[in-house]
Amino acid sequence: MNHDAYTDDFLRDLLGGTRTVAMVGASANWNRPSYFVMKYLQQKGFRVIPVNPREAGKEILGETVHAELKDVPDPVDMVDVFRNSEAAGAITDEAIAIGAKSVWMQIGVRNDEAAARAEDAGLKVVMNRCPKIEYSRLHGELSWGGFNSRVISSKRRKL
Repeated sequence: MNHDAYTDDFLRDLLGGTRTVAMVGASANWNRPSYFVMKYLQQKGFRVIPVNPREAGKEILGETVHAELKDVPDPVDMVDVFRNSEAAGAITDEAIAIGAKSVWMQIGVRNDEAAARAEDAGLKVVMNRCPKIEYSRLHGELSWGGFNSRVISSKRRKL
């Protein structure tokens, strides 16, 4: 897998097959990026389960916070990593251990060794991207703000 470029079909399939997201590094602080991403994904019909040891037992956006991925009682489709690239390695190993289907490392987070381990275990991997941005781009929402989403065009699509 080329982790420098993902096809729209790959991202669309991954997001389309995801219903439950465990967000590692979720924040209760309303002005943190993870809070915005969690809220957006919830509004789009995803269940987002926050994972953050400092907030364990509390609630973020109506969901109970868990200390670790292994503490999440429900099956997880995607693990969204809001931690640094070094921490992403151990988180990826935990994602494999709980049977997640994919690992998504946020913008600025990349760990090629962890990605290789996840892919060897059958998981899909995305690095240095945000599921909120990709979901909105693939569904034409970024175009509302004048962004070129490469999805909506006046040019005829080649088949």
